[in-house]
Amino acid sequence: MNYIIVDLEATCWNPKGNHQNEIIEIGAVMVDEDQDIISEFELFVKPTLNPILSDFCTELTSITQKDVDNAPLFPEAIQRFRTWIGTEEYLLCSWGHYDKIQFKNDCKLHRLGAGWLDEHISLKHQYAELANLRRGGIGMKKALEREGFSLEGTHHRGIDDARNITKIFLKYFDLWDVF
Repeated sequence: MNYIIVDLEATCWNPKGNHQNEIIEIGAVMVDEDQDIISEFELFVKPTLNPILSDFCTELTSITQKDVDNAPLFPEAIQRFRTWIGTEEYLLCSWGHYDKIQFKNDCKLHRLGAGWLDEHISLKHQYAELANLRRGGIGMKKALEREGFSLEGTHHRGIDDARNITKIFLKYFDLWDVF
């Protein structure tokens, strides 16, 4: 089994208004059963409903308009991501349920199946139990600090956050409830 530690970035506004978020970056790290990092995946995605990023979104994520303008649309991006995952058994792991929900929303928007998302766990919620924290858990940045890890890269960049989450995932590798 491979573990896919995934983190998404999506369109965002402040204030949010009634915009629908769309994925603009997929970042992921693949870890095998021997706790070896097999490979990484990073891809920007061009949003279709609101193709122009808000200033807030660019400031938060450091993702530029040029990054998404030159990127594939979601259907092609998700095909590339699923090809990268491969045909071996896998488990998607993210810091919370947001990433799974956002994947489902984008699949629905583009009339794509979402059954490939069924095998998913929230590391954030399991970490809260492991660390005896409040029920909702804490953010990834706080969890890194709590574990003595430094935040590497840019916070709110999918690939960097996936790499940082992987540190926590590997530290508690044998303790995650993976069914």
